[in-house]
Amino acid sequence: MTAFDRRITPARPDLAAAHLKGQVEAERFVEGRPARVELPIVPMAPTRQVNAARDTELLLGEEVQVYDVQGGYAYIQSERDGYVGYVVEPALRPRRAPATHRVAVPRTHLYPGPSIKLPPNFVIPMNARLTIERFTNEFAVTDTSAHVIASHLVPINEPEPDFVAVAERFVGTPYLWAGRTSLGIDCSGLVQTALDAAGIASPRDSDMQEKALGEALDLAADLSNLRRGDLVFWKGHVGIMTSPTELLHANGHHMMVVRESVAEAVARIREKSFGAVTSVKRMVPAG
Repeated sequence: MTAFDRRITPARPDLAAAHLKGQVEAERFVEGRPARVELPIVPMAPTRQVNAARDTELLLGEEVQVYDVQGGYAYIQSERDGYVGYVVEPALRPRRAPATHRVAVPRTHLYPGPSIKLPPNFVIPMNARLTIERFTNEFAVTDTSAHVIASHLVPINEPEPDFVAVAERFVGTPYLWAGRTSLGIDCSGLVQTALDAAGIASPRDSDMQEKALGEALDLAADLSNLRRGDLVFWKGHVGIMTSPTELLHANGHHMMVVRESVAEAVARIREKSFGAVTSVKRMVPAG
C-alpha cells in the first residue's frame, strides 16, 4: 500500500473512501455522501476532540463529501481543496441547488428580510457561496430566504482580475492559525483566499502551495528580481509580493496581516523563525 498525506486522503485505519480501495489499508470502504456547509465559518480539525488544534476552516456554501458521522462530528473531505478532517455534524445539510454567487467583500451580513435595520442572522466571509433566487431593490434573496446586499456579491463565474489586490484588502486582519477569513487568517489561508477570489485553485497549506503553484524563480541574492504577484516561501510560511520590494503576509511576529520590506522580513525570518527562503514561485506573466 502506498503512503498518503492524511490532510488530503480520506482514510483511517477503520474506514476509507471507496475510491481508495487497493491504495490504502482500512477495515471498510465507504462511498461519500454529498453535503453542503450551512454555517458561516466552520473549523475543521484532525480529530473529534472538542478543543483540538484546527487545520483549516470551511465557509458557507462549500461542498463536501461525508464519510462518517460519530458523536456529533462528521468525517469529511472538502471538494474545494481536498482537505480531510472533522467538523461538527450540524454544520452540514443536504445539497440543494448549486451556488450561483460568492461574497466579494471581506465580509457581509445575511438579514432575515429586506431591511438593513433588521438584526442580521450571520456575518459571512469573502468567498462564501450562496444560491441566489431573485433580486429585490438592493438585496439578493437566497434559496433559504435570507437577504444580502446585492452589491457585495458577484456571480461564481466572475473572478477578480488581480489576486494581489484581493490579498491587500486583508491588511490589519488578525493572525489566526487555520483561519481563512477577515476575522482571522493565516499565511497560507491568505494566499488561498486571494487566489480563490481570482478563480485560481490552490491547496490549503504552504508546503502544498509551494509544490503546486506558479513557476520556480531563481532568486537573486540581493532580492532584486522579485515582482508583484510572486509568492515567497519558507519552510512553514508564505508571503505575497505587492511590489518588487514589499511583502504582504499574515504572520505570528506582528500577529496580523502586514505589508513590509521584503529585505527586512527575509532577514528577521531567517534569524528568528523559519530559516532561509526555500523558493519563490511566479504567479503572473511579465507585462
